[in-house]
Amino acid sequence: MANATVAPIQELKMVEKQPHIRPLASRRDFLCRAGSGFGSIALTCLLDRDGFFAHAAADAGNGLPAARQPHHPAKARSVIWLFMEGGPSHVDLFDPKPELDRLAGQPMPESFARPFTANKGVANNTLMPSRRSWKQYGEGGLWVSDWYSQMARHVDDIAVFRSCHQEGINHVGALCQMNTGSILAGRPSLGAWTSYGLGSANQNLPAFVILREVRQVVGGPKNWSSGFLPASYQGTLFRKEGSPIFHLNSPEGITDGQQRSKLDYLRALNRFYAEDKAEDTELEARLKSYELAYRMQSAAPEAIDLSRESEATRRLYGLDDESTATFGRNCLLARRLVERGVRFVQCYSGSGQGWDAHEDLEGNHSKMTRSTDKPIAGLLADLKARGLLEETLVVWGGEFGRTPFNERGNGRDHNPWGFTVWMAGAGIKGGQVIGSTDEIGLRAAERPCHIHDIHATILHALGLNHLNLTYLHNGRSERATINGGEVIEEAFA
Repeated sequence: MANATVAPIQELKMVEKQPHIRPLASRRDFLCRAGSGFGSIALTCLLDRDGFFAHAAADAGNGLPAARQPHHPAKARSVIWLFMEGGPSHVDLFDPKPELDRLAGQPMPESFARPFTANKGVANNTLMPSRRSWKQYGEGGLWVSDWYSQMARHVDDIAVFRSCHQEGINHVGALCQMNTGSILAGRPSLGAWTSYGLGSANQNLPAFVILREVRQVVGGPKNWSSGFLPASYQGTLFRKEGSPIFHLNSPEGITDGQQRSKLDYLRALNRFYAEDKAEDTELEARLKSYELAYRMQSAAPEAIDLSRESEATRRLYGLDDESTATFGRNCLLARRLVERGVRFVQCYSGSGQGWDAHEDLEGNHSKMTRSTDKPIAGLLADLKARGLLEETLVVWGGEFGRTPFNERGNGRDHNPWGFTVWMAGAGIKGGQVIGSTDEIGLRAAERPCHIHDIHATILHALGLNHLNLTYLHNGRSERATINGGEVIEEAFA
């Protein structure tokens, strides 16, 4: 036994004295090492299929995310999200409640359990009926109020989700969750996830564009942030007038050749600085943005030049009417952008809580629906006429709905427990209602649809599996839908 243990030690000492001599590997050791290598190849393939390496190979070399293959055949190439900021009242637009009319002026029945509202104590106020007239439209007989009579002509292309819900009671958190899936800031927006998952479908415009009205959106850029994704995936805010993007045009007297030389020199300096700072995505995003801005100097002004549109098209969107011109212009811009390959466009109506009717609901919503009804109808009609509706998913909704009980006598409070979102185009089975709220429109009842389900459904239409669309952050594979969400399969034809 002693000799058996000494011999290997002597062999090891001999090897140490003569470093050119190596002990022969056993057959078992060889097979183990070789087998591990084959396993690594398989693992790499699986991780790449699930998008694990997307952030490492996402640059097309032109400042834009490289186009990537979807997880499954896509129904939509682009998304236009019509965002009604402030909270439109579902019970006055798409979700009629006869019981609310019957109980008008009475306290809310105890059986519904008073919620904790944005304005404490308001839940004790009496139930407030809708003053709208309602009518059924289309082959499916969908109910729409007279506030959206023009859009209602397109209900056969629309699926109405009446049972949406989320956790944000106030605008900042609710807007954040509607865009990012969380009431807390710091996560990527759905547009950023889309850009990350699919890359850019064009060479000269951003993949993700924000169109708002005059005032700032509540919460600002965090609603279109890239969060922990590389900064190049964040949304780009287009201005209403002049150059669509700040500092896009060269100063007077600078020729195209001079501009190109400046960018090449700046790129060389930044590359030199970035050699040992691979983790600095902000710097990389800045490098890419310079290149993209150079190409956009000709592409972006052309894309937003509405003078190229016919008078008939401009009237279709309501550009000839002061009350509809602002939102109509953004809807027309959205069509022009998706036509040119922009993946994700958000059009905000009522920037700065415009739909937030805590009082004078009739006056507020009359104004907001008048400004959006014709443009939305025009957008749907125009997309369909051009064959774009088949590949464009149109989404309508706000950050929440409004309560069935009154606030300040003639308004409604925030309602994140049950509200309406609708979708059209891109394989959506139109003319149908999915889910319902309770008898007074307070909470989601049948087929509840959380905002994570809405996000999963949008991603599904784009060909992305929300469970497989992941990004490794702080040792955790993050998803757009965090730890929840399921595709609303019945939404699709």
